[in-house]
This record gives sequence, C-alpha cells and structure tokens, in this order.
Amino acid sequence: MAQDALPLWEDGARKSAIISFVETVTNESSADFVPEAERIAVFDNDGTLWSEQPYYIQLAFALDQIKQNAPDHPEWQDTEPFSAVLDGDMERLAAGGSEGLMALIAATHDGFTPEEFRTEVSQWLHEAKHPDYDEPYAALTFTPMLELLDYLRDNGFKTFIVSGGGEEFIRAVSEELYGIPPEQVVGSELKLVLEERDGKPVVIRRGEVTFINDHGGKPIGIASHIGRKPIAVFGNSDGDFEMLEWAIDGTGPGLGMIVHHDDAERAVAYDRESMAGSLDRGLDEADARGWHLISMKDDWRQVYSFQPIAEPSEGAAN
Repeated sequence: MAQDALPLWEDGARKSAIISFVETVTNESSADFVPEAERIAVFDNDGTLWSEQPYYIQLAFALDQIKQNAPDHPEWQDTEPFSAVLDGDMERLAAGGSEGLMALIAATHDGFTPEEFRTEVSQWLHEAKHPDYDEPYAALTFTPMLELLDYLRDNGFKTFIVSGGGEEFIRAVSEELYGIPPEQVVGSELKLVLEERDGKPVVIRRGEVTFINDHGGKPIGIASHIGRKPIAVFGNSDGDFEMLEWAIDGTGPGLGMIVHHDDAERAVAYDRESMAGSLDRGLDEADARGWHLISMKDDWRQVYSFQPIAEPSEGAAN
C-alpha cells in the first residue's frame, strides 16, 4: 500500500494498525481475507466524525428550535427537558442523555415529513455557526476521519454511521459530509406514520421516540438495519463500548478504535468527566481488549479543514 495512504495521520502505531488491517483483510492469500461483501465498517458520529463540544451539534439545533417555538408552548416552562433549555441549564439538560435530546427534536418537528426535516437541518448546519470557531457546524468534521472513510471505501469497505443521534438529522448531510448515503445511517428513531395529504400518501414524523441507538442499542441497531456484524468499529465514548465489545470479539479479523480527545490546542481535551462524549470505561479497558486509542494530539496532523496541516513529526507516535 502506498506510503501516503493516510497523509493526515502521523506515521505511528495507529496509522500502521489501520493500514496493516486493511492490507490483511483485502489480501486473498491471507488467512484473514474477508470477502468484499463482508467488509463492513461502522462509525459513531458525535465526537468520532464531527465535534460534540461544547455540546452535541444536534442539541445546538434543538436549542435554537425550542427557543424559537417557546412562545407557542407556555407549558414548556414547567416541563423537562424544555424548562432546562429555557433556563439555560446545560447540566440538567445533559442528564437527560440521548432520550432527552430526542424528546426535544420530537416536540419541535412533529408532523414534518422526513424530507422537510432534512431540508431544515441541512440549511441550519450550513448557516448556524459554532460558538468557539465561528465556522458553520457543517465545517466541524474531523478531516483525518474523512480521509479514513475514503481509504476504507477505496479498499472495498462499506461504511455506515451508527449513532445515538437522530437518524434523520444525520441523514440530512451524511452523503454530502461523509460520502455515506442515508440508507447507511443507523440512529435513534421517531415514530413514522403514513397519512394522506392533498390526496397523496406521505410519511410523517410523530413526536414519539421509538428507539434509542446508544450503548446497548447500537448492536441492536446494527443487527436490525445492517444485518452483518462489522469488522471495523470506530467510536469515541462509552456510548460505543457495547458496539465495540460485540463486534470486535476476537473470533475473526477485527479493528476497534476509539478517538481520544486529548488535544487542547486545536480542539477540546476531554474524556472521563465530560457532559458530552464521556470516555471512562473505554479508556480503562481499551488496551486489554485490543482496541486502539487514537490520540488526536499525536496521531492527527489536522483536526478541522479550516486549520493548518502540521508538518510530520520527527518521531513516530507510539
């Protein structure tokens, strides 16, 4: 494989692990060869493919929507998680987890078609700006991970997003940002119903959360939507632990990697105590389980596209 297969990655243990794994499973002479149809790679989204600080991007969208619609819903003042939004209490809001976030989205977009919702999300992601970088949220993707997605696809892998975030929220931009079509996005789900509008059948979103695709829900989502166990899993938080544990179980070739947010200069450094993307158990057990911890600080020459690309380091990252 070419030396510059992943030019935004520093030469070192993590880059070598990726390239070695891909070369092995694509080599027909290898005992660990994997047919192309079985080369499934899954990626968490928040904190793995794009930013999740100071809070999830979908939460930033929901906050804007709740504040915009609050005058029509006085009952929100006394109802969680809406009152937490209106009070600006992020700790209370974070305590609601993925379920609380989905409840916010469900309430503000009840009655939308999936297409209407995706259009609104896409527009917001390209217009609303991140408070720390003053860049559109759509620009907050991690360029080394985009490079990795392309590299895997170039080697016959099918790439999926498996996220605790809302399925339709991610589908709004998954193809544009990641090259991942909407049918390869698995996320938390709202109830969908078929109704008639103007004499035509349409699918409508209803304000009821039917599935939370987080923690133990991720293996269920993969089994239900994809139908094959992945051989490569990429996450960043304990919300990805069960997905890694289930898929990378040592019974065949597998690559498990966790993005560790240890770069305080180009991004935000966090792990165990973070409101979003807490990494505790995964940090403690990754090594024993054979999962690789990707150091954003040491393994990536760039984090975001609007930042400069660092010169290659003289010493390889261990």
